[in-house]
Amino acid sequence: MARSDLIAGLDIGTTKTAAVIATVGRDGDMDIVGFGVCPSVGLRKGVVTDLEETVKSIEGATETAERMAGAHIESAFVGVTGEHVRSQNSHGIVAVGGDDREVVPGDVKRVVDASSIINLTADRQIIHTLPREYAVDGQNGITDPVGMSGARLEVDTHIVTAGSSFVANVLKCVHRAGIEPTGVIFEPLASGAAVLLPEERNAGVVLLDIGGGTTDVAVYWGGGVYHTWTVPVGGNIVTNDVALGLKTSFQEAENIKHAYGTADMSRDLGEETFEVKALSGRTTRSASKTFLRQIIVARMTEIFKLVRANLAQNCPPEVMLAELVVTGGGARLEGIDSLASEFFDLPARIGTPMHVGGLTETIKNPAFATAVGLVLFGASDHASTQSKDGERKGVWFRMTSWLSEYIG
Repeated sequence: MARSDLIAGLDIGTTKTAAVIATVGRDGDMDIVGFGVCPSVGLRKGVVTDLEETVKSIEGATETAERMAGAHIESAFVGVTGEHVRSQNSHGIVAVGGDDREVVPGDVKRVVDASSIINLTADRQIIHTLPREYAVDGQNGITDPVGMSGARLEVDTHIVTAGSSFVANVLKCVHRAGIEPTGVIFEPLASGAAVLLPEERNAGVVLLDIGGGTTDVAVYWGGGVYHTWTVPVGGNIVTNDVALGLKTSFQEAENIKHAYGTADMSRDLGEETFEVKALSGRTTRSASKTFLRQIIVARMTEIFKLVRANLAQNCPPEVMLAELVVTGGGARLEGIDSLASEFFDLPARIGTPMHVGGLTETIKNPAFATAVGLVLFGASDHASTQSKDGERKGVWFRMTSWLSEYIG
């Protein structure tokens, strides 16, 4: 039997599937009690390419997490990403109801719903409507308008949409693995919940979540999400180039990248070398660490250029950025923070999961940022969308009608 105090997150990525189980205390504090990881081969760039293989990865990661937690989970928050996920900013305005002109939760819901009225094609669905700030009778910068007096309530929101069939295929895999999807969360939002500080969100921060097949981008400004985007390339493209340049296998290139690779251009590598296995695996040869760095830096710079061009197009000058945080599996590459800092001309740091207890050294790793963030963001969304009469209006419940035809 599943325990009611447990909440779980599933990060189904290109290279790995990670499951995290946390307990939620009466005071709202969370502790990680179980986690599991399984290689992932059925997903590519956020899109399911093999249903059965994806189901096996989910089952493997979940079973490991359940054994560690000593409990069974029946539901989980699921991360999604990919080129099919898009975002835009919107604005809503309503008249404050009631004779006393005092803003009540119903007014807040109405204005957020008003901002969600956007043009969507039949194959797309809103998965997040995130309020950034409210205004009452023209007074801007309000984070919680409930209880304030006024005649007009406005809100600025960040809306994230996704391809219905793409998300449905991911959730179908989760369903087949015996888990009920509690909700879907755009992965950089989950990672941001795990690795960012409130001060960073207020000052202006760019989050780069570098995964195996994608690089997710989230810009926080003024305390809320201003812009999100997915670059359709990630750490695997670096590994592919290393494999080609060193004439070795992908797995050997991945091992070499983390064992000997660096993106730190200030480090003097001199004549340092390392051994590389041939494609046959029977012989080895020496390779230069300087050559390896050239490959890594060239590819990472290409990813950074794509990000910078997108930021220039979508973030106006008034969106001041004070810092850059790099997380995800790609953040484990030595010197990636210094390369990013130099390229974007911003202070940069590596983002590791925080805000929860029970973290072991294994999971206190940027590669687990999304998985940990799913339980944090998911719990927050659950709480914020639970009305006083118990009626839930969260992400998952807005999606059930169109998902039912896919997952049965």
